[in-house]
Amino acid sequence: MAFRKKMLYSKKAFFGVPVAKDRERIEQNLREVLRFLGENPDRADLVQTPNRMLDALSFLTRGLREKLDVSTDEGLFEQGGKDLVLLKDIEFVSLCEHHVLPFFGHTHIGYIPDGKIMGISKIAKVVDHFSARLQVQERMTAEIADCLFSVIKPKGLGVVVEAVHLCMVARGVRKKDSKVVTVAWRGDFQENCDQRQELLRMLGCS
Repeated sequence: MAFRKKMLYSKKAFFGVPVAKDRERIEQNLREVLRFLGENPDRADLVQTPNRMLDALSFLTRGLREKLDVSTDEGLFEQGGKDLVLLKDIEFVSLCEHHVLPFFGHTHIGYIPDGKIMGISKIAKVVDHFSARLQVQERMTAEIADCLFSVIKPKGLGVVVEAVHLCMVARGVRKKDSKVVTVAWRGDFQENCDQRQELLRMLGCS
């Protein structure tokens, strides 16, 4: 699977900062946001804050500008076995599209190969690609599952995502111990309860 970035980045590409002719105008708008909140954007410690805010938002939404190429000639390997493959605790950080606050946690992916397996670093990149944008956890889980299922073409695949949402922890109901768990099943896992239970057992969820 080829993983390429569109040529949208400046010398700060490591931070995922997009080139924008109107960057100065955007930073000025962020200065006004600070002023609206009751801060003084001309205060010495805040002068560079609009620039940093834009850099941070650009990095956290880099998946919108990256191109995820899915192909069968890179990252996939012949595998005769048909036993469960499980990749646990893939860390991710995303942004809730309702409040633009982070939600973060771990993604677990299990699949039963049907002649092909995918390199584990490629699987992690798929998670990064769909998490690095404005998201809702339910959609992100489904997008990761659909992408991997279409590329690996396994007999069955399951994606489990566990996350803490700052929109619940830091505002609103402020439930600091709450965690959201979403699951997506594809292929044989949709119909085979035993396979689902085996995957959940290995994750400590059953």
